[in-house]
Amino acid sequence: MPPRRLAIGLCLALALGSTGIAAWATADVTVQGAAAPAAAAAREFPRPLDRYPDERGLGLWQVLVQRAELEPLNLAASVIFGLALLHTFLAPRFLALSHRLQRRYSARERAAGREPHPSAAAELLHFCGEVEAVFGIWAVPLLLAITLAEGWPTTQSFIGHRVSFTEPMFVVVIMAIASTRPVLQFAESAIGMLAGLGRRTPLAWWIAILTVGPLLGSFITEPGAMIISALLLSRQLFELGPSDRLRYGTLGLLFVNVSVGGTLTHFAAPPVLMVAGRWGWDMAHMFENFGWRAATGIAISTALYAGFFRRELAELGRRPRAAAPDDGGRKPSPPWITTIHLLFLAWTVLTAHTPALFVGGFLLFIAFAQATAHYQGPVQLRAPLLVGFFLGGLVIHGAMQQWWIAPVLGRLAATPLMLSATLLTAFNDNAAITYLASLVPGLSERARYAVVAGAVTGGGMTVIANAPNPAGQAVLARHFPDGVSPLGLALGAIVPTIIVGCCFMLL
Repeated sequence: MPPRRLAIGLCLALALGSTGIAAWATADVTVQGAAAPAAAAAREFPRPLDRYPDERGLGLWQVLVQRAELEPLNLAASVIFGLALLHTFLAPRFLALSHRLQRRYSARERAAGREPHPSAAAELLHFCGEVEAVFGIWAVPLLLAITLAEGWPTTQSFIGHRVSFTEPMFVVVIMAIASTRPVLQFAESAIGMLAGLGRRTPLAWWIAILTVGPLLGSFITEPGAMIISALLLSRQLFELGPSDRLRYGTLGLLFVNVSVGGTLTHFAAPPVLMVAGRWGWDMAHMFENFGWRAATGIAISTALYAGFFRRELAELGRRPRAAAPDDGGRKPSPPWITTIHLLFLAWTVLTAHTPALFVGGFLLFIAFAQATAHYQGPVQLRAPLLVGFFLGGLVIHGAMQQWWIAPVLGRLAATPLMLSATLLTAFNDNAAITYLASLVPGLSERARYAVVAGAVTGGGMTVIANAPNPAGQAVLARHFPDGVSPLGLALGAIVPTIIVGCCFMLL
């Protein structure tokens, strides 16, 4: 089949499949939904876990069947979520097909004596290949299904009150501030002091970034640590043209290290933040039970990968560096500019749970950045907004998965629970996993440890496993011309995932 027809067919299949899922999901309840007046009061949706009938004595399968029968949208939402997950794995194929279609279209236009322009089909495929857009795309059929079944007031109530967009907004702001030139220069000079112990070779930079950067996530939040680490890796390693094996190994190690690096404190890692207040965990508890084990796992994993890639990293040190990009005649950022940027960064971290404060601070930051534009580059908003769109779509879908995740987690012993949490995290945000575990009544302290340890352990296996991952991928995406392969990322992350998991289980 010609690529153009295949592209159009795939896009139509996506659209028709989304509509079909929504129609099927509401088959049993549309009659009542359609008959309801437009101004009908919104009901509590999705159904809270404590509003299901008594499930004592029922097996797991019986529980899930009963819940699906009571809430047909439960199953439909999970099917749509599964299709979104499948879409993330196919995203590199969409990108490759988009590039191929554009090349053929441009060749035909030139042969006809016309100036080529972007093909609409190729651009549509490229959009479908953007991982950051996937969950936002699939949120459309999900919201359509809810509206057809329950009415628009319920959809409005669900989005406005049952789903929290604080974390996506925070990631947009922290990513935009952390990626500015003054902050990056400060981080580079600080981590560069450690890299100087190894004469600032690519190997020394690589080790310093992948150990210190993730651990900073316990203090400047994981999204901030991810952005700074990814930007420094881009400049100090990826610009040198490493092999695919080193690129994916580095990306997987970065994601795993950042996921566990925020566990030294109780306020920086989203999966910890979701449960710390409910379970009474403070900084001392986190360091005693999680922090030192996480730091040990990071050190072992990074040392093992450094040994495995030492020859290629040494060879990269002999390659000539590309010329520094033209900075548009801007002067180097003076210390007072850097200080104010760091203060804005600190304010964002301090007010991370109050959108009105950190968004207001961000507006002041944009004004300050504009006034001092000659000392720094422009504030980059495209990548942060895409990442925020990704996370916004993910929390919408994640809010609909508690009906099956909570009973699965609540019926497992400590060791199986940790392994299950690690596995489930690969297919859902780890903060959602720990949050749902916090809703399970009577969860023992050992089980609580197991679910949090499993959630942070599995946070590097996929791009959706941990909220900062999309931000790191967005920064490094240009070094993966055909997109980041989910299989390549999983293979790069599997070894450090096993090492960190062993540290949490055995130490």
